[in-house]
Amino acid sequence: MKIRSLLKKFFGLLPAGVVCLAIFFLIFGYLAYKMGTANMLNTIMNNAHDLLLNTVFYLMAICVITGAIGKIFVEFGVVNMLEKLLRPLMKPLFNLPGVASLGAVMTFLSDNPAIISLAQDKRFASYFKKYQYISLNNFGTAFGMGLLVIVFMIGQGYFMEPLVGFIGACIGCIVSTRLMQYFVVKAYPRYKEENAVELDTIEEEKDVHSRKPLFQRILDSLLDGGRTGVDVGMLIIPGVLVISTLVMILTFGPDKATGEFTGAAKEGVELLPWVGEKLSFLFEWLFGFTDPHLIAFPITAIGAVGAALGLIPDFTAQGWIDGNAIAVFTAIGMCWSGFLSTHTAMLDALGYRRLTSKDILSHTIGGLVAGIAAHWIYVLFVMVF
Repeated sequence: MKIRSLLKKFFGLLPAGVVCLAIFFLIFGYLAYKMGTANMLNTIMNNAHDLLLNTVFYLMAICVITGAIGKIFVEFGVVNMLEKLLRPLMKPLFNLPGVASLGAVMTFLSDNPAIISLAQDKRFASYFKKYQYISLNNFGTAFGMGLLVIVFMIGQGYFMEPLVGFIGACIGCIVSTRLMQYFVVKAYPRYKEENAVELDTIEEEKDVHSRKPLFQRILDSLLDGGRTGVDVGMLIIPGVLVISTLVMILTFGPDKATGEFTGAAKEGVELLPWVGEKLSFLFEWLFGFTDPHLIAFPITAIGAVGAALGLIPDFTAQGWIDGNAIAVFTAIGMCWSGFLSTHTAMLDALGYRRLTSKDILSHTIGGLVAGIAAHWIYVLFVMVF
């Protein structure tokens, strides 16, 4: 405690600009030393360009389509039906209204930001208290790209293991969602009682829509929902480009063909895998990993689950993969699904950027719980069958 107090006092005496520059030069000095200054700058720019073209616009397209579908579901009562049918399940498990299940379905079929397209619809948001509304970020992400992850694992020749992983992801989702709700209520107690949106505005908007002809309601819903998706796609650009670029440059290594840095996209210093290898004993105990290289999957999944899935064929070729690893990968891949590169932008789109640190902590714990749960469920499954 005395050392911490001295350090706090020391850094408190330094101007904020000095501390900022020190951290900046420490990070980028290390990267430049490992990669070379020119290669580092080229890789950063190429990564950002690649992410903009191949990730952001892809996510924007998803947001437009899911936004339109979500608006249709809201307009014609699907949301009300889900609320009535699933309320008994959603409330005790996730402490969310039954209508939130629509967000789980849409992110499962697409990607994390789909929940934001839905959440920005005022009538959908009217079912939530503020603390529940904020936790949608965690809830929706835990199912993000779920269909892709499960289908990919089945394509590798595994069938029951991905289903075990799906159960693990659901458990991780419960932990992440409820933990985020706890953090939000603790920091802002009034959010437990406040509605996410003003109900008077919703009723006025609902009356206007209900008087329109059927075709007009369909057309307006599709276009309004799609327009919301475009707005969300624009909002996620800073978070995806900045945070995902940093994660990738700390995760990937030099060019595979030459072993040298070339300045191309998706190159880096492999710092995160190195740290993970040093903690391999812990991951073996928690997840049942039989090879330290497997740690690269959860570390990579934090930033991009698609990149993490790309590791599996190499793991299989090396003989490192087993059924337990597939179950754990499915659980962590679904629950985290690249949340570190999207959550900041998603919370920003909801208007609660200040809660980012609590959000990231909650979802990190949720993903770890998902992997641990999948491991032990798989162990139990093997023992029984």
